[in-house]
Amino acid sequence: MSAVATSRRAALLLVTAAGSLLLTHARAEAQWWKRSPVDFEECADAAEKAATKSEKTAALADCNAKFAGRRKPGGGYSYYDFLQDRTFDIAGPNPTPEEQKKIDEAYTAYLASQRRSNEAAQATARQQREQQEQLVQQLQQVALRTEVERVPIPVERPKVQQAAGPRPKGAPCTKGSFSCEWPRLSESLNDLKKLFNPTPSKPAKKG
Repeated sequence: MSAVATSRRAALLLVTAAGSLLLTHARAEAQWWKRSPVDFEECADAAEKAATKSEKTAALADCNAKFAGRRKPGGGYSYYDFLQDRTFDIAGPNPTPEEQKKIDEAYTAYLASQRRSNEAAQATARQQREQQEQLVQQLQQVALRTEVERVPIPVERPKVQQAAGPRPKGAPCTKGSFSCEWPRLSESLNDLKKLFNPTPSKPAKKG
């Protein structure tokens, strides 16, 4: 807790002290108020009466360094913590030690909330990434099964029938097959040839 508060105060001091250190000399030369201002608004009103622009700029920077709170329309003051981007109600022109403690505690809670939000966002992103990877794997499996189903199963080629020729004796004859019917057709063709081309008879020998 103390380390967080220290780091937060250091950040705030770096912002406010940068302008104050650079303008210390100008502020020392121009004591532009007759009495010490009680809050930022009174200090800023007095700074507007500075003689030169540089004195006015130096005076406003000094006002900002002296007073952290700003007047509220209904009374009281508010303090804006830019580290939390949040406004706190305070009683006076600057936070009291008790008010500063509450602001520091709120900053610690703010950091814890930011850390939880970041962890939740990372978990959600990781879950979405895992779901996408699972979906891609499922699609790849479906595509692989589809490709396997599309590949045709090789069919055994039918055996080439042997060239027609004389059927071995004793071999089984399949009705209607060429090897079985050819001998019968061949005999019929020979009979037709004999019918249309009779063999001439030899002439009788003379005695």
